[in-house]
Amino acid sequence: MEIAMSILAGGLFAAGVYLILQRQMLRIIFGTALLSHGAHLLILTMGKLNRGAPPILSESKSTYVDPLPQALILTSIVISFGVTSFLLVLAYRAYKTNKTDNLEQLRGTDHE
Repeated sequence: MEIAMSILAGGLFAAGVYLILQRQMLRIIFGTALLSHGAHLLILTMGKLNRGAPPILSESKSTYVDPLPQALILTSIVISFGVTSFLLVLAYRAYKTNKTDNLEQLRGTDHE
């Protein structure tokens, strides 16, 4: 199961990097979202995909799930949601002001 999750995370990283290298701002935002989802899967995979009881101490349970990767992923989800929201608002304002989302035109260089 860890191998499949690693391949999926690698695919998300590859698609995210490809989208970040594009010229349209919306594709760059989608690329950052895919990168953050790949990071979430990577953190979950590195914490081992063990099944067990919740980490509440009791004498009847023998195996517990490590809560640290889950806490890190929850924090990462909140941060990536905030960054994605900020980037979407920034892209909207840039489009409304300049009537384009092409980064070459926003940069002011003349490429034809």
